[in-house]
Amino acid sequence: MHVSEESDSGIVPMNHSNNEETLSAENGEGRPLIKENTPPPHTHPTQSGARVSQGLAGVRKAAKEHQEMKFTALLHHLTVDLLRGSFYALKRKAAPGVDGMTWQEYETGLEGRLAHLHSRVHRGAYRALPSRRVYLPKGDGRQRPLGVAALEDKIVQQAVVTILNAIYEEDFLGFSYGFRPGRSQHQALDALSYALTQKRVNYVLDADIRGFLDSISHEWMLKFVQHRVADRRILRLIQKWLKAGVMEGGGWTETETGTPQGAVLSPLLANIYLHYVFDLWVQAWRKKHAQGDVVVVRYADDMILGFQAQAEADRFLEDLRERLGKFGLELHPDKTRRIEFGRHAEQDRKRRGEGKPETFDFLGFTHISGKNRKGYFTVKRRTIAKRLRAKLQEIKQHLRRRRHEPVARTGEWLYPADRGSLPCALFPAHTVGFA
Repeated sequence: MHVSEESDSGIVPMNHSNNEETLSAENGEGRPLIKENTPPPHTHPTQSGARVSQGLAGVRKAAKEHQEMKFTALLHHLTVDLLRGSFYALKRKAAPGVDGMTWQEYETGLEGRLAHLHSRVHRGAYRALPSRRVYLPKGDGRQRPLGVAALEDKIVQQAVVTILNAIYEEDFLGFSYGFRPGRSQHQALDALSYALTQKRVNYVLDADIRGFLDSISHEWMLKFVQHRVADRRILRLIQKWLKAGVMEGGGWTETETGTPQGAVLSPLLANIYLHYVFDLWVQAWRKKHAQGDVVVVRYADDMILGFQAQAEADRFLEDLRERLGKFGLELHPDKTRRIEFGRHAEQDRKRRGEGKPETFDFLGFTHISGKNRKGYFTVKRRTIAKRLRAKLQEIKQHLRRRRHEPVARTGEWLYPADRGSLPCALFPAHTVGFA
């Protein structure tokens, strides 16, 4: 369906801070923006911070008003202007893909390159290149495989993400935070702390999907996208990227499942996949089966659930295993666990002669059930020890390489004016109390 180029109202998914005690942690489905946060008319923020055209504002308006609508004409929103904005949204110093093209090289003669790229995309002559396989070391000594896309693939993927966000930001649920415009890890952490302190939570389920991005079914992925997208040209682009394969050691490998970690499009595809596999299902499960409180916070494939009743937590875990299995996914047996956690956990475990409540990790922080100075229940957060040690070691190596630089310059690097550029591991842990 082609929609008119009308702007929608100034309402975006929004989460509430911890001091808004009358609101639920999942009550983030949308509220009017305050004046200073209202975007200019006919525009909407994107994942990269760029502004969206009037046409995409019309798409978002239609997506909001018609939840079952399938969009048949989307590619015409992929303009040279959108490609230009997508190019400048990319990281300047990112490693090149199999094409060997850097951001700086592509900027030379940019307008001509973008015009040619735009023509190829709309004529169907655009060809996706395979990702270049690289490995990054993990904290446990293993290596994480990443797929580095060619520069033009990144540009077109970023443009398609901007278009599809106009639809899916109206579909995604309030407890989903990962890689979404206007949402952050800090908001997810705040929502979790709010839920654990304000709701009746006695048990926490820390669920980990084994190799999620590598296990995504291409068949199911396309079926899920087709719930909302019926533009065959957009669907063909997604198919091309999923089937482009990987180059490693001079050889090409076909990718029958999964989407490359590191690809611009992968976070959105992952959110779409889990929206249908997990989010909508858990929302229905909660309404159908839960008698007590059930809270959910999801950041990409990291998900934490809180339950009032142990029986419901155990039943949900079994149902979740069955649900994921239908779509080619499985829970990691060693990393998925249900623990006793909440305002009554310490007292109940002490009465049974057991130790302190167990802790769980989420988004780089260890969450601890404890009390504040007044004796009230609180959730304490501390940086995961192994990550902090790794980050401090990394800083130590950087300082060694900078030991001959002026102290002032080293200080500028170590303590930038914008603390947001420092690693998350260096921030002091927050605590949220409950009275």
